Amino acid sequence: MNATPIKVLVIDDEPPIRKLLRMGLGTQGYDVLEASNGKTALDRLAEGPALIILDLGLPDIQGHDLLRTIRGRNESVPIVVLSSRGDEAGKVQALDLGADDYLTKPFGMDELLARMRAALRHQLQVQGERPVFRSGDLSVDLVRRIVRVGEKEIKLSPKEYDLLRVLVQHAGKVLTHRFLLKELWDELTDAQYLRVYVRQLRQKIEADPERPQFVLTETGIGYRLRAAD
Repeated sequence: MNATPIKVLVIDDEPPIRKLLRMGLGTQGYDVLEASNGKTALDRLAEGPALIILDLGLPDIQGHDLLRTIRGRNESVPIVVLSSRGDEAGKVQALDLGADDYLTKPFGMDELLARMRAALRHQLQVQGERPVFRSGDLSVDLVRRIVRVGEKEIKLSPKEYDLLRVLVQHAGKVLTHRFLLKELWDELTDAQYLRVYVRQLRQKIEADPERPQFVLTETGIGYRLRAAD
């Protein structure tokens, strides 16, 4: 870790979860701030956390409302949402409100740490976007619009390239169907159009389109491009 610890604000009303995160993140060198409710969370924003872990089930304020308020005060801080199993609508709403990722309770510490690293990496990427994206054998030159898998150059249609470009710009982050439709078509709201282009893109860049390694499906929610190396 860096000499200056990265501050992480944990917003969760369950003491065992806060203790788990305090110990788990602390052993990785993170400086953990805690809030058991929305009011305390908003007060602790003044301490400048570099990342927020937000449980949607809080006692004093609806989690999505708190997320909206945090985003109104800070557009860039990465937010990883904790949600209950099977709450797809809540996850989609959180992502559309500006959350960077989500985890379903119960979760593993290793998975949480990986999601946190991806969210922090994505923030740095947005701040100083790199012209060439690389993940495994996939490389995308955003300046020259050249896509390669290994040494082979891949020819994409304009819409396929636009889809890949949006995924690259948010690599590692879950993008909802609604977000992608809005970015790519403006007027369209039928996710079936999106599925067609995702399938076509996978046919061209995946070694096995039925078991994708790059364009990953988040069931019922959207898609995620594997994070950069």
